[in-house]
Amino acid sequence: MIDTHMHADSRSGEDFKEMYLAGIDTAITCSFYPYKIEHEIVLLNHLNRILELDTKRANEYGLNLKVALGIHPTNSNVNPEKIFEKLYEWIENKQIVAIGEIGLEDLTENEISIFKKQLDIADETNSKVIIHTPRKNKNKVLKEILNIVPQHLDEKQAVIDHINPNVIEDVIDTEYTLGLTVQPQKMDKTEAISILDEYGFDKFLLNSDISNKPSDPLSVPKTIRELQRLGYDKNEIDKVSHKNAEYFFDI
Repeated sequence: MIDTHMHADSRSGEDFKEMYLAGIDTAITCSFYPYKIEHEIVLLNHLNRILELDTKRANEYGLNLKVALGIHPTNSNVNPEKIFEKLYEWIENKQIVAIGEIGLEDLTENEISIFKKQLDIADETNSKVIIHTPRKNKNKVLKEILNIVPQHLDEKQAVIDHINPNVIEDVIDTEYTLGLTVQPQKMDKTEAISILDEYGFDKFLLNSDISNKPSDPLSVPKTIRELQRLGYDKNEIDKVSHKNAEYFFDI
């Protein structure tokens, strides 16, 4: 199994051990610094910590941790230039599988400017991106994301994450890959399964988005097991278990 979106820097080694023992072989950890940042060096240190420390911590427990790095919209108050420079370096050295998570939260000018630039970097370097959609004002923010992205990047290079039943109709007919986050206060496994049951398994990734907020590190295997218990076809389950992620992220 592959958990396609988590925040390893916020989690313990015990979580990594539980995930591995529950059948998660690989996970993708994304950048998100949940506290106020006064200087871009703080953010750069956060990104380097993910790349250099958290991958090693996870590996000690058997979990193969892949990395996505970028400027999360909540961190868009810093000078982004140093981060942009490092993104080119990390991509060239094949140290990251995507730019992420990026996106919009409050629709500020800084957020939009930094989002567009990171999409341009992805286009220039033929990279994938993981796009955050917020808990609040999700429909309004998603509409703006859907307006911006095609002007900068091929839809096929992007996963739009944290999709739920309230917004699925806005994206199901696009060429984006869609992330289903099974996390307390976001969406439970029953809701995720209802989306898969109605729209099929081809376009979707599963993730836990475990972070400093209420989380369940085993939400992906729990969802997969429930699909198995309900008798869904194994080939279909394998798509959201790991195959779609392997194809999209080339891992």
